[in-house]
Amino acid sequence: MTITAQDIAAILGPVDQTLMAALSATGATPGELAEAWAWVNSDEALIGEGRSLPRGKVAELVELLSADEDDEYEM
Repeated sequence: MTITAQDIAAILGPVDQTLMAALSATGATPGELAEAWAWVNSDEALIGEGRSLPRGKVAELVELLSADEDDEYEM
């Protein structure tokens, strides 16, 4: 099951339409989005738990979410 706008809002909170479209276009599942969000917010903790670095759709989502985070700091 791929993520919907409702899934994205439930996991991330409010996001702009551009990011929502990009996330939806990945074809990821809600679980993959939740995992990517966890990586963006606490990558050191996840690495400390011995988790392998994200791959596939999770890595793609991490990149999208990280790029959006970077844009917020450039203002």
